[in-house]
Amino acid sequence: MTTVKTGPQHIASLRDNREVFYRGKRVADVTTHAAFRNSVASSGHLYDFQARPEKLELMTFESPDKPGTRVNRCWQLPTSYAELVERRRALEAWSETHCGMIGRSPDHVASCISGMVMGIDALEGSGVHTGVLRDYYRYARDNDLFLTYVIINPQADRSKGAAGQADPFLTAGVVDEDAGGLTIRGAKMLGTSAIMANEVLVTSLQPLKKGEDDKYAVSFMLPMNAPGLKIMSRKSYEEAAPDVFDNPLASRFDENDAVLYFDDVKVPWDRIFVNQDTEACARQFHGTPAHIYQNYQAQIRLAVKLRFMTAVARRIAETNGILAFPPVRDTLGQLAAEAAMVDGLLHGMEAKGTQRGPYFVPDAHILYSAQVLTQQLYAKVLNTLRELAGGGMIMLPSGVEDFSDPALRALIDKTQRSPATDPEGRVKFFKLAWDAVGSEFASRHAQYEMFYAGASFVTRGHSFRTYDWDRGARMLDGVLDSYDLEGARPAPGLAAE
Repeated sequence: MTTVKTGPQHIASLRDNREVFYRGKRVADVTTHAAFRNSVASSGHLYDFQARPEKLELMTFESPDKPGTRVNRCWQLPTSYAELVERRRALEAWSETHCGMIGRSPDHVASCISGMVMGIDALEGSGVHTGVLRDYYRYARDNDLFLTYVIINPQADRSKGAAGQADPFLTAGVVDEDAGGLTIRGAKMLGTSAIMANEVLVTSLQPLKKGEDDKYAVSFMLPMNAPGLKIMSRKSYEEAAPDVFDNPLASRFDENDAVLYFDDVKVPWDRIFVNQDTEACARQFHGTPAHIYQNYQAQIRLAVKLRFMTAVARRIAETNGILAFPPVRDTLGQLAAEAAMVDGLLHGMEAKGTQRGPYFVPDAHILYSAQVLTQQLYAKVLNTLRELAGGGMIMLPSGVEDFSDPALRALIDKTQRSPATDPEGRVKFFKLAWDAVGSEFASRHAQYEMFYAGASFVTRGHSFRTYDWDRGARMLDGVLDSYDLEGARPAPGLAAE
């Protein structure tokens, strides 16, 4: 008998007495609370999607350790270009169910952990507890867990490191160590999707100073209901969007973000990858394909999202009857080219990928190039949609309730005209467009796309670090070597004059 995780199973797993705090109160059940229930349902829908009989082969593969159990392809460790593409198609299909609006979907941190395992040979003897990592990967894979992570320290005084803050336990660090494991105290951010995740990876992606920051240089997995773990949610955009007609995106895809505070949380040794080792903390990401795989997943999602936003742009032009205008076609052509560029970079990083031991890894520099360019591009896309729409996204009925009043409905029918749809259809579409471009939900997305990969100087640094400078330098040196004060002389690859 074949088994696969379903939506009801995932949602039931979130009723685990986790400590979530919202508007001054502890949330009894995140699956029913008005601030979270629709987004939780959307996370469940991902698992229902993979469990559909017609999607089972596309979305899942059989666990090598549990015959008959199928798990999402985000746990797949590709050994070839063909398997990488097969995995990407699954992640792409998952992302299309939410139009790329859920940034920290289950495939993101699963890709990170999978990438660590792909490079596990390079971690041997490095301070990373490779046996724990390998065992945890198998456990998370075979249970198809929804993972999130907190890998950034609270901002506080950014001129100082974690150890230099007024409170030495502002940032989560080791308070105590004994035979049972580590005791952790302090905060980490940015727990995107923590509300609907099963477990969290706690570590540091930011550089730490050896010796000074050692107690913060940890890496471990923790269930979201661990005693002492407090989840402090930001304002819910879902709660402020009770009707799907008025806010079709915010009402269903507000994945939420949270500060996680560790109030002397005990972490057992069988969940600890790194214990107070700054070099090992960095190596788990950059000494393995982990950083590449987690950001490759993000580029898959972003390519889907840009496809969606480009469709919104064209629909704006159609709805306003301006598609035939040459300047509008020019604008849409530019936008289409930029969306295709991101898609091309995604395919390029796959085609230019290389073997790393038994595994196939996307090209690092094309990946980081895509991140540099898309950080600049997303704001431009939003501005393009604003320019196309003009006042169309603003001058709309106050809410779906206006349609229930016959007099107001008559005015809506009179004022909300379009050559492409009826008045209700026009309002429905422009409500969606505003939710994607101008709502508070949309503003959070603009911030997310700017910073999920790090500040722009960080992504440009990755691009600098991974570019093949030597290939161009050899050509440059060849030209310089082909002449001197006396004129040209033969040089390899260059004809003498």
